[in-house]
Amino acid sequence: TCSLLRSPKGFPKLKNDTFLRAARGEETEHTPVWCMRQAGRYLPEFRETRAAQDFFATCRSPKLCCELTLQPLRRFPLDAAIIFSDILVVPQALGMEVVMVPGKGPTFTEPLKEVEDLLKLRQKVDVTAELGYVFQAITLTRHGLEGKVPLIGFSGAPWTLMSYMIEGGGSSTMAKAKSWLYRHPEASHRLLRLLTDVITDYLVGQVAAGAQALQLFESHAGHLGPELFQEFALPYIRDIAQTVKSKLKEEALPLVPMIIFAKDAHYALCDLAHAGYEVVGLDWTIRPQEARAQMGKDVTLQGNLDPCALYAPKEKIGELVKKMLEGFGTQRYIANLGHGLYPDMNPEHVGAFVEAVHAHSRHINKH
Repeated sequence: TCSLLRSPKGFPKLKNDTFLRAARGEETEHTPVWCMRQAGRYLPEFRETRAAQDFFATCRSPKLCCELTLQPLRRFPLDAAIIFSDILVVPQALGMEVVMVPGKGPTFTEPLKEVEDLLKLRQKVDVTAELGYVFQAITLTRHGLEGKVPLIGFSGAPWTLMSYMIEGGGSSTMAKAKSWLYRHPEASHRLLRLLTDVITDYLVGQVAAGAQALQLFESHAGHLGPELFQEFALPYIRDIAQTVKSKLKEEALPLVPMIIFAKDAHYALCDLAHAGYEVVGLDWTIRPQEARAQMGKDVTLQGNLDPCALYAPKEKIGELVKKMLEGFGTQRYIANLGHGLYPDMNPEHVGAFVEAVHAHSRHINKH
């Protein structure tokens, strides 16, 4: 299903648009569900497909990305697919080298240390030249999906990418990246602006290639407090929504729903509800009822089962899902985990989660 010979347009007709309708705030018969990292190492077929390949080489292969994106949909009745890729392809497009180190994760060979290092970055990025492989993967996957469910494209948000570029990888404190915000606020804004411009073009390119929704991952929001978030994250998050939408209009492309997922940013829920996104994703540290109360009726919520709940027995997963649905309500809601699936999770428990969302939401809607 992932042959490169299909024409880029003339996509198959969409059969299940539940996810898109919920994202736009329209009524749905059941609550749609997908999982962050649903294409991932918890699936034996994923490990098999990825075995021989370097991680970023896999990301650069449209055929492999298509195959990996489709794998979870062969197993589970998910309501959306998310393209297999990585948020760090954007720093790569800016000219930075990132390698995947086994047991350690993504590692930058030369992280940004001094303000002068910003000069080493490409100041103008041709996203089609640098990230065209993602666009090809999206187009290929739209055909491979055969209209089964919508395809989500995504990007990391500016602060999250900046923190990786300075830390050189994961970090428990983000102290190096945060020190830039305090010591070099102007240079930080310059870097965040550069990232914002690339991300905007990248997301528009994904829609042109066939993405039917977009998610922005501000995965490191929890390292910022309200003040730093207000100054260094939120303005760029807002800007991306606004600019992407105006460019989509200009280029006569579909106005797709956009999701913002700022992990651990409970201090900013109201701001995120008014940041220009149709959907706000929530992590598992927020009570559904409180999120609903704070964010009002005009935004769809997505989340937020603790991923570790999937280690529980299947009956328990069903109970937790029912409670979550009662908390959020079944409408203007997309069920998901509060973060991604872990590699040692049992695929059958993922199936139990997906089925519980469908069964309980249908039951609640009937009664």
